[in-house]
Amino acid sequence: MRPTATRAVIAAVALVAVAAGARITAQDRLSGRSFASRSEVIARNGMVATSHPFATQIALDVLKGGGNAVDAAIAANAFLGLGDPGNSGIGGDLFAIVWDAKTKQLYGLNASGRSARGMTLEELKRRGLKQIPANGPLAVSVPGCVDGWFALHGRFGSMPMARLLAPTIAYARDGLPIAPDISDDSSLRLSQRLPGTPAGSFANLRALYMPGGAFPKKGEIFRNPGLATSLEQIAKGGRDAYYKGPIAAAIAAHITAQGGYLSVEDFAAHTSEWLTPVSTTYRGYRVWELPPNTQGSAVLQMLNVLEGVDIAKAGFGSADHVHWFTEAKKLAFEDLASVYADASAMRVPVERLVSKEYGAQRRALVKADRAGVYTTGFPVDSHTVYLTTADKDGNMVSLIQSNSLSFGSLEVAEGLGFALHNRGMWFELTEGHPNSYAPGKRPFHTIIPAFVTKDDQPWLSFGLMGGDMQPQGHVQVLLNLIDFGMNLQEAGDAPRIYHAGSFPRTGHLADVGELSLEAGYAPETIRELMRRGHKVTSAYGLYGGYQAIMRQDGVYFGASESRKDGYAAGY
Repeated sequence: MRPTATRAVIAAVALVAVAAGARITAQDRLSGRSFASRSEVIARNGMVATSHPFATQIALDVLKGGGNAVDAAIAANAFLGLGDPGNSGIGGDLFAIVWDAKTKQLYGLNASGRSARGMTLEELKRRGLKQIPANGPLAVSVPGCVDGWFALHGRFGSMPMARLLAPTIAYARDGLPIAPDISDDSSLRLSQRLPGTPAGSFANLRALYMPGGAFPKKGEIFRNPGLATSLEQIAKGGRDAYYKGPIAAAIAAHITAQGGYLSVEDFAAHTSEWLTPVSTTYRGYRVWELPPNTQGSAVLQMLNVLEGVDIAKAGFGSADHVHWFTEAKKLAFEDLASVYADASAMRVPVERLVSKEYGAQRRALVKADRAGVYTTGFPVDSHTVYLTTADKDGNMVSLIQSNSLSFGSLEVAEGLGFALHNRGMWFELTEGHPNSYAPGKRPFHTIIPAFVTKDDQPWLSFGLMGGDMQPQGHVQVLLNLIDFGMNLQEAGDAPRIYHAGSFPRTGHLADVGELSLEAGYAPETIRELMRRGHKVTSAYGLYGGYQAIMRQDGVYFGASESRKDGYAAGY
């Protein structure tokens, strides 16, 4: 719920108080900035950064055992579907960027699924829907995660898939203690999403993830034998065990029984897509993202606007820094809400969106002393886990995987051990919109892996979780590293900015939107932003989750999100 004007003022006053307090409570460190939670991890032979300690350990064991960065990424992702089941799992989609040391090239993978071929826009309208419901079977498109694993493994993997899935299978059968942030986040999201649903609904989800009436508390043991069985079938039968076997049949039967349209034919027809990442330069660095249907191009648009501003001179945390960042975000997100979609439906060439010329045109709309309201430059007719790995040979993987909202559609096919995502909720139901629903079409996606090269060599593999916070977080991390001279851990620990408004499904802003600042910004900055017309408030849990690996002179530097449970580790 968005605060009223009165609540926004109260929140802003509270934010000033928090900012002032942050100066007093910041930790003393012998090196680095006061907000840094820990040092970077530095190693030569391999590096892993994930949001769960066990995932990091599993991936590092793979590297030490002779596996490569792709092997480690798959093994870590498999565990996260067990250890952080609200945000990830084999009922969701996957995207990745791989730096291959042999060919010295980047490869992008779109492992997102397509909508049911038997469901039509006309049928959705006949039901009186203005949007596809977030809960329930209509939002479930074909989950692409498992096919993504096998696409990555088939091209780059070296260890048997059974070896990569074995640790998660063992944890699923024997049980694992739930980590604190995952317990808090999952409990909160379920408490927000389940009330108001019909009595007895989503019984399979409740039985699996709320066996005692609530998601397990920190330290409680969680077991998932159904997921262990599903992963054993995949380890033995490959990707066809999921897409052409009993798993697909069970999912299709469940969705049909709940009133949806996903069929075994939809699963059998699914394929992932290898593609070329898109890029722009920013002060001598080349930043790479995946093209639509992801929102990655918004990162490049924001950077093109900001490159014409002396952000370094403004200084981190200054009103100018926050103001210009926010205006660049608003400009990019107007386009994002209007034209981003499955590439086959886009009417605007991505090259035009991320061009320096277009960035300069958009920058010219910004007033340095006043918050603006913008429209798209291209008028038209009408929760997540991130991980990154690197190995001794120089291969690096940037991988992100998600259920969309926490626990996705809330639909769980009995006995399979995982929730099905609800990525289909992001379709528009307005005819003529590029992201309008159509059978067999990929919806707009929020999840975006990122990569940065310097002089055509790998420099940074990184990502950030959290819906529309992801492109905002990507840009902030890059400003922190390139403009403000922070190290890799500091770049993630620094207080963040989150601006809400102009996004697919929610529509366009008619005003300046809401600007949320994490604790740590100075009262003077907040007052000046308010004077410029920004609606400054505070937010809870919206600032994302960051992981990163940097390579410099043959040495890896790793960093992990202090707001999550995980860590970076190397050897």
